[in-house]
Amino acid sequence: MKGIKAIMIIFSPLLVSWIALFLGAYEITPFMVLKILLNETFHIFEIGDIPEKAIIIDIRLPRVILAGCVGASLSVSGVTLQGIFRNPLVDPFILGISAGAAFGCALTIGFLSVLPVQIMAFLFAVLAVVIAYTVARVQGEVSRLPLILSGVIVSAFFTAMVSIVKFLVDPHKLQSIVYWLMGSFSLADWKAVKIGAAGVFFGVLPIFLMRWRLNVMSMGEEEAKALGVNIKRERLLFIGFSTFAVAVATSLCGIIGWVGLIVPHLVRMLTGPDHRSLVPLSLCAGAAFMIAADTISRTLTSFDIPVGIVTALTGAPFFLYLMKHGGQEAWGK
Repeated sequence: MKGIKAIMIIFSPLLVSWIALFLGAYEITPFMVLKILLNETFHIFEIGDIPEKAIIIDIRLPRVILAGCVGASLSVSGVTLQGIFRNPLVDPFILGISAGAAFGCALTIGFLSVLPVQIMAFLFAVLAVVIAYTVARVQGEVSRLPLILSGVIVSAFFTAMVSIVKFLVDPHKLQSIVYWLMGSFSLADWKAVKIGAAGVFFGVLPIFLMRWRLNVMSMGEEEAKALGVNIKRERLLFIGFSTFAVAVATSLCGIIGWVGLIVPHLVRMLTGPDHRSLVPLSLCAGAAFMIAADTISRTLTSFDIPVGIVTALTGAPFFLYLMKHGGQEAWGK
């Protein structure tokens, strides 16, 4: 049964992507989507410069791929940090990534408009994690609790800085800041796809290759040390790769919450807590979930709803479910 569930999860991004390509304000038949894709890949058909081709290749396809990359980055980072901290309620933004990226965005839009928003959001996201890790080292050896507490402190600091920027900027710029904070793929293009793919390659792929080590680290610090694992080094590596993946994703589309919390739990409940399978399945499920959420956000109404709203509306009831069951079922206990 678990094997069937795993196969369904693996192929879910392809199915959801296929559906997403022919849904939208401009209706395109599934056959036409297939014809356009085959023409672009193998040059089987001659379809000319029709409007449907531009919609699929230049608008919907890069948006779908970017959503998949972001979903994969957030979900894999979520399952990684949950394993490191041995806490099923940890999400990728626990170390202040979202708050740092938000401040970088707000600062750029408000006062440094000549600089790219993506670069500043990425730099401040990484800076937030570096500060959190540095603060956690004040007590000496970096362990789980000091890292979480320092992440809360850093998040509170950067959130306050964002509030200051929002208070000082003019209303037009404030609107742009607020919209970015909600998360959206409305500006997706092939350049953003390349950046998102780089985040997956340099952030998610190393985690995938080292995923078996998460089983050891999730056993606890004493048990891992007894098995000869360098906890400090391994934790730093996993946090570094996770931070890079999430920072790249956040810089491209804004803050999209709940994905890194919801998806790992769902996959864990379906297939078990073994990280050797949990990481790749979370990658596929995260991509499918994000593509589906973005499809809902752009087709539900005549205008583009920020996808962060859709994920929040999905995540809140799920979090209540976790509170009711204490997270034990999802954590595999």
